[in-house]
Amino acid sequence: MKVLVLGCGLQGRAVLFDLARCPLVHSVTCADANVDRASAYVSQLRTDKLEAVHLDATDDAALQDLVGGGFDVVIDMLPRPCAAAVGGAAVAAGVHLVNTCYTNALGNAGTRAAEAGIAVLPEMGFDPGIDLVLAAEAVRRFDRVHRLDSYGGGIPEPGADDNPLRYKISWIWEGVLASYVRPARLVLDGRIVEVPGTEIFEADHIHTIDVEPFGRLEAFPNGDAASYARKFGIEAFARNVGRYALRWPGHAEIWHVFASMGFLDETPVRSLHDITPRQFMRDHLEPRLQYGPDERDMVIIRVVAEGEGYRSPRLTFELVDHRDAESGLMAMNRTVGFPASIAAQMIVNGVITDRGLLSPTKHVPFEPFVAALQERGIQIREIEG
Repeated sequence: MKVLVLGCGLQGRAVLFDLARCPLVHSVTCADANVDRASAYVSQLRTDKLEAVHLDATDDAALQDLVGGGFDVVIDMLPRPCAAAVGGAAVAAGVHLVNTCYTNALGNAGTRAAEAGIAVLPEMGFDPGIDLVLAAEAVRRFDRVHRLDSYGGGIPEPGADDNPLRYKISWIWEGVLASYVRPARLVLDGRIVEVPGTEIFEADHIHTIDVEPFGRLEAFPNGDAASYARKFGIEAFARNVGRYALRWPGHAEIWHVFASMGFLDETPVRSLHDITPRQFMRDHLEPRLQYGPDERDMVIIRVVAEGEGYRSPRLTFELVDHRDAESGLMAMNRTVGFPASIAAQMIVNGVITDRGLLSPTKHVPFEPFVAALQERGIQIREIEG
């Protein structure tokens, strides 16, 4: 395998770490705007399979030249606004593409993938990604699904949650803030409920779940669950379908205040030299929400399905992962980067044979995928009843 990895930040490093240990991979090019940072990490991995190069992803010509360099697959870990340009370059070069963004970020590249004879697989990270593979398997086991709830979150371990937000950054902070104003759609009691982005933290939309051995976590709406009901083919019988983000209790109440006071708005404030409130929150809080060198994050995915036709009326998949002390990779790095790397390997080695615009809900085989995660120390619990 000859692999191109675009973006060598927190999640991209996990991709590089994984590819460096794959015997099928003989060459990895890591492209990043900060080539010194990328080179420093590559040198830590102590392998001659990896090289770092400079790339300004906003330079379309440079991006197309690089993607057209004879690679078997491109793994795109760049910020979401770059996804459409990368997708277009992959189609033009006829090279397979995996990323972790929602499908709509690809623009028209996804619809052109079949014509190019390539596999384009978005949504292949943590959430979306692992959660969709688990949910798809849960749906397959029932004749009819009446409830499908998916939970995902990255939070500090107990003891590291030592600020009023009980939160620290393990993902792109701007992406977190953007998700805090993203509208949500749920299926509740058989009807679609629209939740405006300004209301996702309101008390009426918050509920709690218990995750052993950590206790109670709060859940708030996260994205468009109704669209996934259609993708899973369960919209005819499912009375409740939800996608929720998880945080320590109290997080939603604080952010509801911030959102209500306009701190997530994108309207420039003239007296603040035309920066937006959200830009202020991003730049002000980012240095204050960093993990210490010995602190660990944790990630949680829980998928709960209820229905008929399976041996149990209720099936739960649960994943809990922690920062790995040996590699230094955060749990969020591992559970975003490893799935993208696994999927890319599956495409090139023929485990995934479909071409065109693919989805974790249909095209990623459950058992090989879960086995690959377990080989990397990420465990999935399966609970019936």
